Amino acid sequence: MDVYVGESRRHWCLHRDLLGYHTPFFQTQSHLDGKQKFGKVELLDDDPHAFELLVKWLYQGKIDDVSDLPMEKKWDYADACQKLYVLCDKIKMPQLKNIAIDQFRKGCHEAGLVPGPEEIKPIYDTTPPRSPIRKLVSQIAARQIMDPDSDSDAGSYRICFEASPDFAIDVIDAIRQGSGTKLFHDPTEEVGCFYHEHGTSQLCKVG
Repeated sequence: MDVYVGESRRHWCLHRDLLGYHTPFFQTQSHLDGKQKFGKVELLDDDPHAFELLVKWLYQGKIDDVSDLPMEKKWDYADACQKLYVLCDKIKMPQLKNIAIDQFRKGCHEAGLVPGPEEIKPIYDTTPPRSPIRKLVSQIAARQIMDPDSDSDAGSYRICFEASPDFAIDVIDAIRQGSGTKLFHDPTEEVGCFYHEHGTSQLCKVG
């Protein structure tokens, strides 16, 4: 079966029976209106590096462990595994999907890097509500927002908030869970002009 992946239409020629053993997706996609599409499947919205990992798993039964890679390659591999997860979610390969998310988490930890809004937005664009990877990246975003040593704040994720109400809800839920039983101070108890519109050096004439 011929498979074309990504905008570059990178080409693989793979064994149909092997693909069909792991997922019915390719068999379904190779037919249109009951007619054979010459054994061709196009995954033009997916990442060739992610599909390369999928092919490795199909033929070797495993993918690389990010811990075995040099430091300068860990983040790129983690990013590829994140895209592999999205691909596996699309084509219904749960076993490899679980492997991918574990390698993504480990790669982020070992590289000391986390996905930013540019990486998170496509996840919310392409995965269903309550997806485990949505839970993971929303918790990462919540931690970045609440970390006093982080350069990220809520505004850093504006493109995600604007594109997905689900992301906003997930982040707020993650912050609430992460804060435990600690209650924020009551803003209605503030004394003074905290919410007035005037300069800090101006004398407040209210009250």
